[in-house]
Amino acid sequence: MFRETVSTEEELRSIIGYPSELVQKKAITSLDEHCRNFISKSPFLVMSTSDNQGMCDVSPRGDSPGFVLVLNEKHLVIPERPGNRRIDSMRNILSNPRVGLIFIIPGLEETLRVNGHACLVRDENLLNQMKANGRSPLIGIGIEVNECYVHCAKAFKRSELWNQNSWLDKEKLPNASKMLADHAKMATETVVEVLKESYTKRLY
Repeated sequence: MFRETVSTEEELRSIIGYPSELVQKKAITSLDEHCRNFISKSPFLVMSTSDNQGMCDVSPRGDSPGFVLVLNEKHLVIPERPGNRRIDSMRNILSNPRVGLIFIIPGLEETLRVNGHACLVRDENLLNQMKANGRSPLIGIGIEVNECYVHCAKAFKRSELWNQNSWLDKEKLPNASKMLADHAKMATETVVEVLKESYTKRLY
């Protein structure tokens, strides 16, 4: 399928080049006041995990801004709200604790990246601090921070993600219910009802 590929870092560097001084220096090893402020304003993050065989997963997490609990400069906790019960991320963490996070703030084109080691938290004191809609999460994902840095805005600028004029009209958007129905080989009407029930009754 792919006839010409790159197989060494030396070859890759000859094509891409090397990072600037700013890029080389921007990573820090703890959550300073800027990072904590960013996280407190972020309603959405994406978490990357992999198992001990290298099988990868990327999963979104979202809630009201500040839903991620920052404990100190080295530790934060992400509440695990009700989902589809596949628990891909958490199963991966049990076999390989390394995780990567990208925090996003609507309207801001720069993002915050955090890398570290994760564990599954059942501390009721911590879980109760992350209540939403009157309910505490059953479990949390604790992160010990190893690295964090601001990621530049180029991807958001190129994609015009926050520019509503670039968005497709609603009637042109993919139909998620139809996609799921075809993939699962179920009736579209059934999938529509399942999603409606999930989105209206099982957010928390």
